[in-house]
Amino acid sequence: MQTLLAINSPPNSGTQTTFYGILYYVEHSNLAESVMAKRVERRLAAILAADIVGYSRLMEGDEEGTLKALRDLRSEVIDARIATYNGRIVNFVGDAMLAEFSSAVDAVACAIDIQEALAKHNLKIPDQKRIAFRIGINLGDVIVQDDDLYGDGVNIAARLEQLADSGGVCISSIVRELIEGKLEVMFADAGNHQVKNISRPLSVFRWSPLTEAAAALASVSSKVSIAQRPSIAVLPFRHLSGDDELRYLVDGLTEDVIAALSRVRWLLVIARNSTFAYKGRSVDAQQVAEELSVRYVLEGSIRTADKRIRVAAQLIDTSSRAQLWAKRYDRSIEDIFALQDEITEAIVGAVEPELGAAELNRAHRVPPGSLDAWGYYQRGLWAIWSQRSTGDALRFFDQAIALDSDFSGAHSGKSFAHALSVFLDQCDNPEEELAKALDSARQAVALDNQDAFAHCVLGRAHFFRREHDQAIEELEFALKLNPSFAHAYFLLGWVLTNVSRSEESLPHLDMGYQLSPNDPTIMGNMVIRAIALMFMGQLDEALRWARESARHPSAHFQSRSVLVSVLGRMGHIDEAKAVLADILKIRPDYSFSMVEKTQPYKHRRDLDYFIDGLRKAGLPS
Repeated sequence: MQTLLAINSPPNSGTQTTFYGILYYVEHSNLAESVMAKRVERRLAAILAADIVGYSRLMEGDEEGTLKALRDLRSEVIDARIATYNGRIVNFVGDAMLAEFSSAVDAVACAIDIQEALAKHNLKIPDQKRIAFRIGINLGDVIVQDDDLYGDGVNIAARLEQLADSGGVCISSIVRELIEGKLEVMFADAGNHQVKNISRPLSVFRWSPLTEAAAALASVSSKVSIAQRPSIAVLPFRHLSGDDELRYLVDGLTEDVIAALSRVRWLLVIARNSTFAYKGRSVDAQQVAEELSVRYVLEGSIRTADKRIRVAAQLIDTSSRAQLWAKRYDRSIEDIFALQDEITEAIVGAVEPELGAAELNRAHRVPPGSLDAWGYYQRGLWAIWSQRSTGDALRFFDQAIALDSDFSGAHSGKSFAHALSVFLDQCDNPEEELAKALDSARQAVALDNQDAFAHCVLGRAHFFRREHDQAIEELEFALKLNPSFAHAYFLLGWVLTNVSRSEESLPHLDMGYQLSPNDPTIMGNMVIRAIALMFMGQLDEALRWARESARHPSAHFQSRSVLVSVLGRMGHIDEAKAVLADILKIRPDYSFSMVEKTQPYKHRRDLDYFIDGLRKAGLPS
């Protein structure tokens, strides 16, 4: 008699290969022996997952050259090192590599060795042809089949790789514990991350080529590193309900907010161990400010009832005792981890711009003669956000750099101002100005590779140079560094709109608006939304947003031109002519040639579509 037996393997989420089961027709008397013979092979292994950054862009630019360069890298850099550290390449297909090691120490040492060798190799390669890897390492139980590996141990390594910097390495907490004291390598705590198809949050540790240099720099008493940087303490959120089962959520939310604010590179965030000393104590913000020497305090509370949760938070300026911001969040308790991530993102997204605005006001009140590097930097940002001449902003940033040449933020500000001068047509030589924007942004990234603002302005420089793929790559990386960075969401939405991907841009614009409705760049968000909707044929909605943006106090001639274009396309010619007349009063030289020079569209058809509405309103050629 024959029996049908189905043996299902554990789920292997996140890969294309799935084990549906092994079916055997066996004789009843030999059933046990057959099962033992076909048992799935497992083993514990350190898994190294790597992929090439910007592989599609490299292949699009030069397929044959990229494949040859990759072959050369394998033979000169990668294969020999993996063998040296007793590893095995499981597969190397396209832009992805998977390797196995019996030791976590060997896997990490090998990864660092490869990344450092690649960095040296790339020094002699042009930027647009450099091949850079991201690497993730995890230790876990894996399933072996035909020399290939599957299972959560592999999947987690792949997710860690996606969180790594270009040229960097991310490792799991278990790997971090195993290499402690065995390797002289500095891994920074990158906090907990909820990743696709992995149910539990991952505790991630990150290394990049600049991690050690940045740490060394931070240990020096830089002019802006400690004394002038704004500082904040996040007090343990108070649990106001009696539900002890959800008490862990209170501490978890506090820890997540601390970790997320720590990604804001210009902000000094007091460590968890210091602020958790106040847990369960009745203290006011002023006492905390005096004991921890901070400018700002963030405090909050959580209540639960039935299936609902209420989180309240407030931000206090300790120097004036003023409440800068307060908000309440009401949610249903379903997926606790998703809820925790959502509220953390909402709080940090709202608090960061409020802190930025407070620092701008503080710098503006200080007499210019007594400003430090941080103060000049804030004055530069104020000049940008208030739509003053970009020349004023550049002078402030140059003064900040003169006081502290290693201040990444000041170089980022310079890049921003150079690019803005091209967009607002405030320069004589756009090509030279954009070259300066790119140089300043690269300097900012070189000084602090983990600064989301630096990568954001580098993306902006690439965007105005019409290097759209590089712009998208940098902006996506900025959002990986700081998922609550409202301006990066807005700018990514702008780039996507200008590369004929308007539908994709709207969720990014929505997120930027949701995170920071009072952001200094909110008018730009409205403008790009209007353009995206116009390109999608939703002219009524486009008109609503274009009018809203034109009424904003910071509206300029470029933003009002969008209203003219939408009105022209809709046939509202008289109104379009009236708005155009207002623009020409401010900029008599506004013309088709200026639009072509300042609007970084990728495709001529999109530029022509935008110009067509202006033409109908009578814009001179």
